[in-house]
Amino acid sequence: MKARVTIMLKDGVLDPQGEAIRHALGGLGHKGVGGVRQGKLIELDLDATDTDAAQAEVVKMCEGLLANTVIEKYSIEIV
Repeated sequence: MKARVTIMLKDGVLDPQGEAIRHALGGLGHKGVGGVRQGKLIELDLDATDTDAAQAEVVKMCEGLLANTVIEKYSIEIV
């Protein structure tokens, strides 16, 4: 079983890396980009066979290590 965790900065948290990407895109002629938010995608291979147990385990991973929940939000997809 796989889990995909998408981690993004919370709304209202400044994203200097996203702003640098937006600026670079403008410099390359892509003028229609009003904003960019940059994040992380983490893919986990799990031994779990139960979807609910896998979801609960990945939540623990996110809360304990993968995401800084003060400034980041995360979403989990079990596949």
